[in-house]
Amino acid sequence: MGIPMQEKEMRPIKTPISNKEVFSYFGYGMGQCISFGLVGTFILYFYTDILGISALAASAIFLIARTFDAINDPFMASVMDTLRSKHGKFRQYLLYAPFFITFITIIAFAPLNLGPTASVLFAGATYILWGLIYTVSDVPFWSMSAVMTQDPQERTKLVTFANLGVFVGIGIPTLLFTPLAQFLGGGNLDDGFFYAVVILSLLSLPLMINGFRKTRERVEPPATKVRIRDAIKVIKGNKPMFMILATFFCNIFVNITLGLNIFFFTYNLGNASLLAVFGIISLLSCLGFFFIPMLTKRFYKKHILMTILIIDIVVRFAFYFSGYTNTTVVLAFLTITMILYTATGPLISTMLAETIEFTELRTGQRAEAVTFSGQTFTGKLSVAIAGGATGVILTIINYVPNQAQNPATLQGLFFVIALLPALGSLIRLIIMYFYKFTEDAYTEVVAKLNDNKS
Repeated sequence: MGIPMQEKEMRPIKTPISNKEVFSYFGYGMGQCISFGLVGTFILYFYTDILGISALAASAIFLIARTFDAINDPFMASVMDTLRSKHGKFRQYLLYAPFFITFITIIAFAPLNLGPTASVLFAGATYILWGLIYTVSDVPFWSMSAVMTQDPQERTKLVTFANLGVFVGIGIPTLLFTPLAQFLGGGNLDDGFFYAVVILSLLSLPLMINGFRKTRERVEPPATKVRIRDAIKVIKGNKPMFMILATFFCNIFVNITLGLNIFFFTYNLGNASLLAVFGIISLLSCLGFFFIPMLTKRFYKKHILMTILIIDIVVRFAFYFSGYTNTTVVLAFLTITMILYTATGPLISTMLAETIEFTELRTGQRAEAVTFSGQTFTGKLSVAIAGGATGVILTIINYVPNQAQNPATLQGLFFVIALLPALGSLIRLIIMYFYKFTEDAYTEVVAKLNDNKS
């Protein structure tokens, strides 16, 4: 796993964060990711099987929306890194965003009886608007971890619980949506689809509101204005951040499987209700998060991550060659791979947060929002391209909605679910091999910043 870290001099001053504040921060992430889970997991099915949009048209919507985000996200982040209010630099956005996220998520799944062209336009407009509003919430949420404390262990704890909130939030729709929709629809998934969206969306609202109320900003950033050209400068001049974002982008391979799980469970395993079991697996896999802060006290995050990636590649090959005829074996492999996948989240996010001080030392600007807008954009880009890829994959393997699939189609689905994410782990492993901004370098940067301020 790597060489244990040596004791370091001039560590950042500790800023203990209460458990109440940590859990409130966790709750906000869980609340907003209920929306993310609904859109990421079920929007393609909604477009193809309820609105009647073709898989290729849905793919085009995803790609166009992310092109818009590519222009919009850095601009919004530069504004967030400049403006302040009585609520702080980032908390001000957490006050209003929950209401808008809840509203746009519900509207995006409205089963309107429109013509083919109107349905595509409606889907495209609401999906783009959802991405815009989600940015207003997600960038400040992640940026809060950098201004709540500068102590690396406390920040690791915050980011760990933030990632826990993300996976629990995404897992809630996976766990509850299908049985809830079937119950509300009298046994028919499509009839109860919209009502399940409304209930789960409203569930997220109080969680986010409480997250705003119970969190505080403590790290005072330098009073500088961050412009678009500054945002570009931050991105271009921060090689560690670029490498971490490239690593984060590799989530695309798992996102593809998440978008196809409902098809895999329905047609390969013959039971759509197993998606709820996968939701339980997703939630239980998050328990591994609690070991990450303990491991980072002894080992470099880079080495922990590389070890996880090697294990994931080996396990996925074993999964593929075992086949999918035994449901219990399939669920066992899905459990192992989800534990490994979720464990990468807090490591990557903490490593990204550490690059903020790297930027501040080089440029004099503390661009938290610009940095985490990279994560938000990269995350949405990976989800969108994954959504587009799922549409292409379904087309290539000759998927036909609401009909029994041929053996080649079933084998194609299984290949994607079991083996494709191993490619993402391999790419991540290569990136981490060349990554140099470890804990030693971070501590030196913080020490220099403290010297400059004293």
